Amino acid sequence: MKKLIKHAIKSVLSFLTILWWLPQPLKQSSKPVAFVFKVSKWKHPYVPNFLDEYEVRFVPYGKKINILKWELNKYRDKVFIIWGYSEEKDILLYAEKNQIPVYRMEDGFIRSIGLGSMHTPPYSLCIDKKGMYFDSTAESDLEDLLNHYDFSQNQELLKQAKKGIETVKNLGISKYNHVEHKDAESIYGKKTKRRVLVIGQVEDDASILKGSNIRWTNNQLVHLAKNENPDADIIYKPHPDVLTGRRPMQSDPAEIKHIANVIEQPLSLIDSFKTIDHVYTITSLAGFEALLRGIPVTTAGAPFYSNWGLTDDRQKVPRRLRKLSLEELFAAAYILYPRYADPNTGEILTMEETLERLFQDLNK
Repeated sequence: MKKLIKHAIKSVLSFLTILWWLPQPLKQSSKPVAFVFKVSKWKHPYVPNFLDEYEVRFVPYGKKINILKWELNKYRDKVFIIWGYSEEKDILLYAEKNQIPVYRMEDGFIRSIGLGSMHTPPYSLCIDKKGMYFDSTAESDLEDLLNHYDFSQNQELLKQAKKGIETVKNLGISKYNHVEHKDAESIYGKKTKRRVLVIGQVEDDASILKGSNIRWTNNQLVHLAKNENPDADIIYKPHPDVLTGRRPMQSDPAEIKHIANVIEQPLSLIDSFKTIDHVYTITSLAGFEALLRGIPVTTAGAPFYSNWGLTDDRQKVPRRLRKLSLEELFAAAYILYPRYADPNTGEILTMEETLERLFQDLNK
C-alpha cells in the first residue's frame, strides 16, 4: 500500500510539473524571455527586480533540456541566465546549438545585512554576458570595463567613485553587514609589531576554483604570509560560513595555530581591518575592501581587482592590460557593473541609495 501511495504522489507531482510547462498564453510584452536556471526558490521574489528588461521564467531544479524543449521552442527571442557556474553541460550544448545567449548571475559587492546562506535578500546582483567577475580563466564584462572603459572622458563618474569610497568607509559598509561591532584590539590583543591579516575562504567555492590556477588552501595561505612576514603577528580570519558551520571546513585551523592567531568568534570584516598593516587573500572580495581602506594586499589567486597595479599579485593575468587608480576600479566594480534594487519594494536604486538604505537597516 505504501508503495502505491508513493507512486501515486510521484505521478501527481510529475503531472503538475508537466502542466507548469504546457503552452500558456503569452503576456502582451515585447520583452525577450529569460529562462533562469539554478536560482534557489527563496530568491525567486527578488531576482525579477534586477531583470526588468526580460520576462522572467524560473526553470525548476533538475529539469532536463529534453523536457524543456517544447516550452523553449515557443519563444523566438530568449536568453538563458544561470546562477554562477552551476549548470549541467546539456544546457550549454543546447544553447550553443540553438544560438541562445547564455549569461551568468551572481551577488553584487554591496549585498545585504545578512549572509546569502541566511536567506537574506540581496540589494545587488551582477548580470554578466561574457563570463563572471570571479572567473579569471576568461574575460568578463567587468574585466572588459576595466580594460577598455575610457575613464578620462567621464570625470563625473570618477568624482562619484571617490565620494562612494568615502561613503563606504564612513558608514562602515561591507558586502555583508550582519555581525555586531566589536573592538578588534580586545580580540587581537595589544599590538606590539606589524600585523598581517589572512582572509579565509570556502575552499571549494567557485571563486577559488575559477579564480586561481593553483588550488590554494587557507592553511597554505597562512604559511605563505608567515614565511614572507616572519617578524609579524599573523592573524587568520576564517570565512563566516565555515566559522558557523554553514559550509564545510576543509583545512583545519588547529594545524596553523602555532604560527597564527586564529579568530574563533564572529568579527565583522570592517572591524577585522583595524590595526592591520597588510592583508593576504586568495581571491576574496575582502582584499578589495582592504584596498579601499588603504591597506596593502597580496593576492595568491587572481580576483577581479588584481593585476591592475594596485595589489601584490602572485598569479599573473596577461589579459589585464593597464594600470588603474583605486577610483577607476571602484567605479567599474561598484557603479557600472552591478544592478541595485530594494528587495522590499523592488525599486531600482543607485549605489548611493543602496548604501544609505543598508545603513538605515543597520541602525533600526
